Amino acid sequence: MTSGWWEIKVLCNTALEDSVLWRFEQFGCRGSASSHGVDGFEVKSYIPEEEVQVMDLGALAIGFKQDALTMELQPPEVSWVRIDEEDWASGWKSHWKPEEIGDRFLVCPAWIEPPATEREVLILDPGSAFGTGAHQTTQLCLESLEMRVPGGDSGTIIADVGCGSGILSIGAIKLGASRIYGVDTDSLAVSATAKNRDLNGLGDSQISVEMGSIEQIKALAEAGIEFDGIVCNILAEIIVTLVPTMTEIATPKTWAILSGILTTQAKEMADLLEQHGWIVATLWKRDEWCCFNIRRS
Repeated sequence: MTSGWWEIKVLCNTALEDSVLWRFEQFGCRGSASSHGVDGFEVKSYIPEEEVQVMDLGALAIGFKQDALTMELQPPEVSWVRIDEEDWASGWKSHWKPEEIGDRFLVCPAWIEPPATEREVLILDPGSAFGTGAHQTTQLCLESLEMRVPGGDSGTIIADVGCGSGILSIGAIKLGASRIYGVDTDSLAVSATAKNRDLNGLGDSQISVEMGSIEQIKALAEAGIEFDGIVCNILAEIIVTLVPTMTEIATPKTWAILSGILTTQAKEMADLLEQHGWIVATLWKRDEWCCFNIRRS
């Protein structure tokens, strides 16, 4: 166990949150937390001191600023400080409390006893994967699943592309879906989904997860599995590359929930979906983010 960590803090426009989290993930950080602090919107993440040098941290800061310039936003303020092991363990976790989402869900950290509630409790320990339910894109996806997944043993089969912490897969099962196939290109996310599945008392016969992306889902479809739904909560730039294959595996009754899309990217995304034979049933917005609920034409 390492004795020192770098705590990296980014003060930025809220529209940059997803790109900041993505860069933290690619950099190898463990655990992230977002909050509205006294100085503005703040994202923190942590990485073992022994894994990076100060020059690496400087390069990461340049990446954050380049993303802001690309999106024509104010460059963020980036800083870092060395902290001890015990400070890291409590640092990001202390920001996260049980949270009600939509009409049906209560997302609860694994280290906190869930309060008495009639809601469906999603117990999560995200580790270094993302998807605690705090971000607008995750909330929009969970609320969309409430509208899409019928109650009871519905027989619904869903593909979760970019499953992260597994929050959407677990939420779908709690609503009544029968089978979720999750994929993620990050091995840490695959492990987090499996761990959170177990924390919620679910098995691999309900949620299976493996390394990969839409190609693994396509292989399952070619093997005879028909997907009722597809959920995808990642950056719009990645979703654009997935749409053609997503279309190939869809049946005439398949629906999809796509989030991680900025409102400024909505028209371009709608045009692309229309070109591939999808109809936008609803477009939900929250702050700078939107969520597409789509179906086949």
